[in-house]
Amino acid sequence: MDDPDVLIVGAGLAGLTCARRLHHRGLTVQVLEASDRVGGRVRTETVNGFRLDRGFQVLLTAYPELRRELDYEALDLHTFTSGALVRYNGGFHRVVDPFRHPLDAPGTLVGPIGTLADKARVAQAWYDLTKASIPELMAREERTTHEVLRTRWGFSDAMVNRFFRPFLGGIFLDRSLSASSRMFEFVFKMFAEGRTALPAGGIDRIPKQMRARLPDEAVRLNAPVERVDEQTVVLEGGEAVSAPYVVVATDAPAADRLVGGVSPTAGRSTTCLYYAAPRSPLDDPILVLNGDGVGPINNLAVPSDVAPGYAPDGRALVSVTVVEDAPEDEATLERSVREQLIDWFGLAAGGWTHLRSVEVPYALPDQAPPFLSPPEREVRRRPGRYVCGDHTRTASLNGAVASGRAAARAVWEDHFP
Repeated sequence: MDDPDVLIVGAGLAGLTCARRLHHRGLTVQVLEASDRVGGRVRTETVNGFRLDRGFQVLLTAYPELRRELDYEALDLHTFTSGALVRYNGGFHRVVDPFRHPLDAPGTLVGPIGTLADKARVAQAWYDLTKASIPELMAREERTTHEVLRTRWGFSDAMVNRFFRPFLGGIFLDRSLSASSRMFEFVFKMFAEGRTALPAGGIDRIPKQMRARLPDEAVRLNAPVERVDEQTVVLEGGEAVSAPYVVVATDAPAADRLVGGVSPTAGRSTTCLYYAAPRSPLDDPILVLNGDGVGPINNLAVPSDVAPGYAPDGRALVSVTVVEDAPEDEATLERSVREQLIDWFGLAAGGWTHLRSVEVPYALPDQAPPFLSPPEREVRRRPGRYVCGDHTRTASLNGAVASGRAAARAVWEDHFP
């Protein structure tokens, strides 16, 4: 593309949102993506007919930015059971939303995952958070998630350790629950107001749908950027491209390398191990949590129980999530995970085929306070240069889209002051 109005570095959700918004307003955009496809961290690989997302990812249907940006019907979303199956003390215990799954309500109430008072507090939290607006939640005092679970909401240590630590640990990739309380209450509100879903055929259907709304020439793949000099972007190999407006829409470490001054740059890692099984160990679209806190597995799911296309007919795809840094090499970690799978599901798990271990060194920004103080970081570095990504908002699909929209708005305001 000759002389675009806007250059965007990175074709993740933030970059694609920014590009689509500006293209819709009539500006010419050129998105430069280092890899061979759009999506950034939101991507799917196919291995032997199985679809492996880059780490366990889900779409929360209540995310306001995604509702605005995506066509949910075209994504063909399939939903999880609203709750979890918690592995604790040698057994599995269902903890579900009694309003959405009333037949499971008695088992949830009498189960050992927290006290009756804890379960009443969950209902109270869901009710209170649905009544509060997102700006109201973001204006509350920011503390750690662990602190507000114990003090603001009054949950017992048993409920925190058996349910919230693996549940939120899988979301924030942080079992210590040191993530921002603002992020916890925002996410919990989203769970209360909507459903947890997967697109049929993989999480990469999200960026693919966004890409389809742009002209072919607007996105250039396999174009890694070496540096940004004023209004000129220099690719690896020396090619230089210039534009009046440059938007860096990468993760925080890459953005800091390109333009400097980006904070925080620390991130959380995860490893997702995928297994092919002859049949599902669950036969239920539900999340499994490690309530014992022992062993490498934090959470487990069977995506093929949720959405078609994740596994070939007659087969099941099992996804195992290990949060934070995996202490062992890949082979040692896989053996440790398989031993835990056999303990949970019996000897049949020993015959599952290990398809791949997907390590994501920077899966999310570290969201410890003061990550969301303020809840929205400025995307405009100066007129003509902008930085966006989930590190400038909530670390989520919603935050990435919101930051891309904010960058597009800033460009437009500077273009027509």
